[in-house]
Amino acid sequence: MPKTVKSAFDQFMKGSVNLDNQRTTIARNSRDFLVKKIDGFSDFLPLYSDRNIGYGSFARRTKIRDLDDIDLIFTLSANGCTWSEDTDGTVYIHTPENSEDYRNFCHDSSSLLNSRMIINKFISSLKTIPHYSTAKIHRNMHSATFLLNSYEWNFDIVPAFFTNEDVHGRTFYIIPNGHGHWMKTDPRIDQKRITAINQRQKGRLLNIVRLAKYWQKRSTMPRMPSYLLESLVLNFCENNALSEYIDIAFINLLEFLSIKIYDSFDDPKGIDGDINTLSVEDRKKISIKAQSDLITARKAYNLEIIHLDQERSIKEWKNIFGSDFPNYTE
Repeated sequence: MPKTVKSAFDQFMKGSVNLDNQRTTIARNSRDFLVKKIDGFSDFLPLYSDRNIGYGSFARRTKIRDLDDIDLIFTLSANGCTWSEDTDGTVYIHTPENSEDYRNFCHDSSSLLNSRMIINKFISSLKTIPHYSTAKIHRNMHSATFLLNSYEWNFDIVPAFFTNEDVHGRTFYIIPNGHGHWMKTDPRIDQKRITAINQRQKGRLLNIVRLAKYWQKRSTMPRMPSYLLESLVLNFCENNALSEYIDIAFINLLEFLSIKIYDSFDDPKGIDGDINTLSVEDRKKISIKAQSDLITARKAYNLEIIHLDQERSIKEWKNIFGSDFPNYTE
């Protein structure tokens, strides 16, 4: 049991917020096994394995416990396919006439590649692997999702194509859009951004992102989409030096969130436009909760620093983070 606010946060981050190291190692080994099996498929879609990539919070190291999903992009070789894009961001993949690889995966009476059929091909092939024979496997919006009895996490397998450079020198991953066609994304941008900011912040970024995610996980306010919250925290960390003490960094972040949650927020990847899709009412509720917790957090800080009362300070932090936050002990 902790005697100081710092030791309370250390215990809280290790025991309740951050992923368990042992489970993370098992998850990575399981992921690597899956990648090897898919790369070894015969009678399958043509793979472009050099462009496979992890995405989502597990890949970015911003996932909090409990580990519930691991997202992987498996890239396919285009082999003559081309793509076009609508004004709404819908991407269409055009297959060559009589394509040996994709002619059986097109929309009816069309040469347009059907992303749902591609996902279904992954599903049917995964079911042939003895290790996954008892897994629950189904199609989700963008992925083939499956859960093994032996693990607590899902694997979300996203098929993709990798584009040639456009007129601006950019390349993209094209993934299913959930409606039978495709959409652009680029997880490399998020990963590069996180790595750069974390280095500038002396390795302090990841824990503050995770703490913010835990804070909003409690049922005390509407939930921001995880990617929106993460992007807001990154914006804060780009423009503010993080204290070595996570409680102080969190106090400053609460003030930032209480204001910025009202604003529109452009996709950091420059692809999806405004990603703050929250209603005005939900933005207001989140702001009010951030302001309320900011008052409590400042009280906790004053109790610790001015009154030298570690016990009462820890109790105030517990009011913010709930029962998993450690109790003070003599």
